[in-house]
Amino acid sequence: MRLGYLYSRYPVISQTFCDAEMLSLERLGIELVIGSVYPPLTSLRHEHISRLRAPICYAPPQEVLKIWEKDAKTTGKWPGALVDRHEQKYGPSFKAEQRARNALYFAELFARNGVDHFHVHFANRAAHTAIFLKEISEIPFSVTAHGQDFMKDLGNNDLLREICAAAEFVAAETDYSRELLCQRCPDSTGKIYRVYNGIDLEFFPPSPSTANPLPRIISVGRLVAFKGFEHLIDACGEVARGGLDFTCEIIGDGPLRDDLQAKIDTLKLSPRVKLLGSLSQGAVIEKLRAADIFALASVTDSQGASDVFPTVIIEAMAAVRPVVSTRLAGIPELVAHGETGLLVAPGDTSALAQALGKLIRNPELRSHYGRAGRARIEQHFRIEHTVAPLLGLFEGASAKSGQRRALQPAARYSGAPESETATENHQIAYLIDRWPDRDLPLIERELGEMKRRGVSIVPFVCELNSAARLSRSLERMAPSLEFLPDAMVIEAEWRANPALAQKLEEARAQQDLRTPSAIFLRQARFALVLRRLLCEKKVSHVHATSSRALVCALSLQRLIEVTVSATIGRRSELPRDWVKAALPRCLGGRVHDRKLLEAQNGSFVLDKTGGFHLTGRTNFWQQWAELLLGWSCADPKSKIENRK
Repeated sequence: MRLGYLYSRYPVISQTFCDAEMLSLERLGIELVIGSVYPPLTSLRHEHISRLRAPICYAPPQEVLKIWEKDAKTTGKWPGALVDRHEQKYGPSFKAEQRARNALYFAELFARNGVDHFHVHFANRAAHTAIFLKEISEIPFSVTAHGQDFMKDLGNNDLLREICAAAEFVAAETDYSRELLCQRCPDSTGKIYRVYNGIDLEFFPPSPSTANPLPRIISVGRLVAFKGFEHLIDACGEVARGGLDFTCEIIGDGPLRDDLQAKIDTLKLSPRVKLLGSLSQGAVIEKLRAADIFALASVTDSQGASDVFPTVIIEAMAAVRPVVSTRLAGIPELVAHGETGLLVAPGDTSALAQALGKLIRNPELRSHYGRAGRARIEQHFRIEHTVAPLLGLFEGASAKSGQRRALQPAARYSGAPESETATENHQIAYLIDRWPDRDLPLIERELGEMKRRGVSIVPFVCELNSAARLSRSLERMAPSLEFLPDAMVIEAEWRANPALAQKLEEARAQQDLRTPSAIFLRQARFALVLRRLLCEKKVSHVHATSSRALVCALSLQRLIEVTVSATIGRRSELPRDWVKAALPRCLGGRVHDRKLLEAQNGSFVLDKTGGFHLTGRTNFWQQWAELLLGWSCADPKSKIENRK
């Protein structure tokens, strides 16, 4: 079974349960294809994300998806009737047309990768997109509904009922949320199942209970109203006024940071209560292990939003820490009052202060609750246990889908117009620094000529030039391009791979002629993102379409076993001396400058695409195709040695 996952936004640092679930499925041998409609809002990424074998695929920019929409309308693949119905029924704020555009891309991605079934976490925008994706591709889907997503974020119970009706099954993360879903979607009750989120205990080895001389309270969450941090701070004030000594650290960031800091200052709690901001998962775990008490004062905010099943409570219990929280939503399904911690009414600051005070005074009780909490997690919430029923549901849905296809084969979505749908050996990557680019006026002609000659090329665009107006020929080219994700994803990859980043920086430092720092840092970041994509697509040769792209290509050469060629145009952003020194690291290429050509050993050719009247000469394109194919087929190491 090949399983797809579709998110509105991924990764999100507060949603570690999604990471644990997918990692567990991969360990069980399930191949995943992960799609995210939008990029993450922060470059902070938990360390365990690097363990995912499946790459994360992001939708291309909306400007490009609008071209997909235009082509889909021409070819009859646009789900026009469904879009019209949703616009009329749910109104413009639900953006049916945009959901359908996004669905076009992921339908192509999932169909190209042989996905049998895809799953959506959260009954929100991605679940809405899933309806259109299923309409386009006939690939079935399922949903995990959590709580706030369908209670508040989705904003329409009719749409929720339509999502549940279209899904093969719906997983609810608690009995509490399952009951709410069944009330709102009575016709789908038979396919709504409670499936708890789990935790990978590998990251939480048992640790001894702490008894710090100054008891430490820790809390973790986004700084938003329903997390109840203002109540926790007020409770800390009451505990302090009662004469107990302690510290409290709050990990997380959000819109209420300034307000919470002002409350801390007003209550003169600054020496005791600290806002630490967002931390990596590893740092959070260390803070949990060093703490004496975990507290989360969850409430329901003025708009009806609340916690349902906070993963951080599972993590605290796994870390053998006693929990103080509230009797809200699914929290009592997790924390056994008087056994693994203490629960109070939401918003009851005095009761919260009393519970904290009780545990501050009694280290033996803290230790008892902590051990009992760990045992409860081991018995009910370890990822191996919680993913088993979900996997069973996936297998049942996949089998049902296979029976339907056997009875009535479906004409599944075959991909974007003019795009390749099969990955071949010895593919060639064309690196395009930005697109459209006035310095690459004939790139679409070049790609077309190579395709007609059977050269398998994957063109990667590092940055979309949104200010440029697209001609019809460029519009025809756009669906065949692979666009790198936005700057936040690229920065996250750079931060997540410090050893590789250092390797590239050290290589630059050792060069006599160094790439200008601004250009190097930009292109090196592109290279870190591209290295995984090139391996995934079995790319053996990289062609840089400009001197800027050559910086990226040579960085890739240091990271993975690929060979490089380059086209150096008349206008180069890199100094001529740098270009002259860099070209010997290429197997060959095209140059406009005859002096540069004479400095090479015969593996470069004069670029004849500069004059319009020369572009019709098929023998030039045939020669170029043969060169590319030759460079892509031999052993990379031997080719580099021969070039030297």
